[in-house]
Amino acid sequence: MTVPDTRRPLWRGRALALTGILLVALNLRSAVASLSPLVERIQVDIPISPVALGLLGSAPPVCFAIFGVLTPLLARRVGLERLLVIAIIVLSLSLCLRGTATTAGLLLTATVAIFAGVAVGNVVLPPLVKKYFPDRIGLVTTMYMTAMAFSTFIPPLVAVPVADAVGWRWALAQWGVVAAVAVVPWVALLLRARAGRADEVHTAAAGPAVRRLWASPMAWAIAVLFTTSSITAYTMFAWAPTMLVQVAGVPAREAGARLSLFAIVGLPLSLFVPLLTARLGIVKTIVGVATGGLAAGYLGLIFVPDAAPWLWILLIALSQALFPLALVLVNLRTRSHEASVALSGFVQSVGYAIAAAFPIGIGAVVQATGGWTAPLWMLLCTAPIAALAGLVAARPRAIEQDLRR
Repeated sequence: MTVPDTRRPLWRGRALALTGILLVALNLRSAVASLSPLVERIQVDIPISPVALGLLGSAPPVCFAIFGVLTPLLARRVGLERLLVIAIIVLSLSLCLRGTATTAGLLLTATVAIFAGVAVGNVVLPPLVKKYFPDRIGLVTTMYMTAMAFSTFIPPLVAVPVADAVGWRWALAQWGVVAAVAVVPWVALLLRARAGRADEVHTAAAGPAVRRLWASPMAWAIAVLFTTSSITAYTMFAWAPTMLVQVAGVPAREAGARLSLFAIVGLPLSLFVPLLTARLGIVKTIVGVATGGLAAGYLGLIFVPDAAPWLWILLIALSQALFPLALVLVNLRTRSHEASVALSGFVQSVGYAIAAAFPIGIGAVVQATGGWTAPLWMLLCTAPIAALAGLVAARPRAIEQDLRR
């Protein structure tokens, strides 16, 4: 069910919405990426136990899963735009608070609040694209995912230089100022609507509740695609260097470079997958390439790990195509932005809840079995499951049709 690309100019009558979507996207990954390079400096001033560090690391997926469920409920009460303004204000203030924290408890509290705001942004961005750009879903999805990519690799580049110049507190708190800028277009939209000069901003009408989507095969298919991508990403970032050293004999100094290869592959995929999906509807092809690469990469690591470890990681990295595919399908498989809110929340809550547990589970299996054979077979099983889900997701039908049945 692809959306026709009409000739309406991208900016006409919706410049504020496009600017707001891109600015929000620029803030959805900076909170994670700006912290890790500074942990050692923070520990000089704030003693952080290993348990607290573990909680900091697990906060993002846990918050994403919880607010995947809560966000559609909140959006039904206050509207997408108002909810997003609240979330970005919370994000901005919490980023500033993190920079001024004096105890591990305050640091953890600020971090949880940060990822609550980020989680709301994750859920509402696809419905906002559906609402304001139904004729350009693929293009605008590509644009905001590119902005998210920039928000992933820019903060680590500037974190240490800023910390050297003015201290780690300013290096963290500066992102609160950046987040505050993202509020401006949405406040302007709300003020314009209140003044009666536009009617596009309104409280979200009642769409399908998240709990009803448990009965939708299409919702589950998209959730499985999203979950598979999330499992792979979380597992690779947590375990890939260790796995390559122990399984493929890769020198420790080179294992990080292999992980960088995994991360780099995600950028072109996020650029092209939404456009190809929206314009050509080639869902089966994209899922086939992604799951085929995933299976081939894991099989290579199981049977001939030292033959070409860079190739196995490259093939596994193709599974990252499932992430932008799932996000664009949230809009292509719904008929209204209200339904898109519910589907976005359902997909992300399921995906992040499962993905959050996987790295821990993999570590437990490695410890129990004393090797990587069993964990790799476990990960391999995600490929055929995602391939089957892709067959369902490729059907040109909306979740509203599932719910009526």
